[in-house]
Amino acid sequence: MDRVTKRAREIPSFIVMDVLERAHELERQGRHIIHLEIGEPDFTTPQCICEAAREAIREGKTHYTHSLGIIELREAICEHYHIKYGVHVDPQQILVTSGTSPALFMIFSVLLEADDEIIFSDPHYPCYPNFANFLKAKPVLVKGYEEDGFQLRPSEIKKRIGPRTRAILINSPSNPTGNLLSHERMEKIAESGPPVISDEIYHGLVYGEKEHSILEFTDNAFVLNGFSKLYAMTGWRLGYLIAPPDFVRPLQKVQQNFLISAGSISQWAGLAALTKADPDVEQMKIIYDERRRYMIQRVRDMGFGLPVEPAGAFYMLVNAKHLSNNSYDLAFEILENASVGVTPGIDFGRNAEGYLRLSYANSLENIKEGLNRLEDFLRSK
Repeated sequence: MDRVTKRAREIPSFIVMDVLERAHELERQGRHIIHLEIGEPDFTTPQCICEAAREAIREGKTHYTHSLGIIELREAICEHYHIKYGVHVDPQQILVTSGTSPALFMIFSVLLEADDEIIFSDPHYPCYPNFANFLKAKPVLVKGYEEDGFQLRPSEIKKRIGPRTRAILINSPSNPTGNLLSHERMEKIAESGPPVISDEIYHGLVYGEKEHSILEFTDNAFVLNGFSKLYAMTGWRLGYLIAPPDFVRPLQKVQQNFLISAGSISQWAGLAALTKADPDVEQMKIIYDERRRYMIQRVRDMGFGLPVEPAGAFYMLVNAKHLSNNSYDLAFEILENASVGVTPGIDFGRNAEGYLRLSYANSLENIKEGLNRLEDFLRSK
């Protein structure tokens, strides 16, 4: 262990993966586990996307692409943002990546020096601060409040901005809460001063509300987006970032050195997703929304706190403090005794301790069975 770097030794585990891996162990022992922990669409990739990939293979499009990504896909992304948000993006501002995680790493690498600060919400996607710490930057956490769905409050952000603040990261719809930042809050955050990094990976998965891109409010922003969630393409590893023009060349050089380019076949599949898969997406959204409405009612009936209905993604963060203030132990207790996988709130920051994240990226039949098991578990407590 002496030869392992400090940063590698100290990076925390992704707790939801610990839960999932234990669930897989139990499944190998013959247990039937209901998975409400994992944030992955249960749908298969739409056929129009798969056919585009097959066609790309038949045509021999199996080589490295331009490091920014194929121009056809970048142009389609520009058209998508123009139609959906009314914003103009130049194809030269887009860098196609092998998922949004590499995109996030690249953005952090061009913005953050050692000891620089970046502002996150608490709760937050677990990997955000780990990326910052890995680069020796300092995460600055701003507490969200349950009564307003853990939305970031611009007034609280302003209190935490200092001379070393290099960026503010937002995520709407949010993982883990499924809630959206309001138009008014996003506008005020955009006026705060530092660049805004907007993780928009769950855009499109919105029910009854409208999501907004940070580009509607400012050009001093970086956008993260991709195909994994909306198009059920997690295994294709395809994402993209939109950056201010001055940052594109530095980002491109990072891509060239560390990743070369995103996969060619995935890029052609992504083009089909943007141009042909809308009917498939709409059908998936109808099904997600049915599951969402069912789960909201059930968890409230079971006594979990959920003051604000989640309106996006496929998650909800429910208050389980009446059961335990140790969400890690509670999640594993539920897994072992009820055969239901849930994610402990502590995975998303100290402010989420005492909560559980539930995912409805599973069939309604399985969700009903999982919540029945959870209800039986509660009765036995």
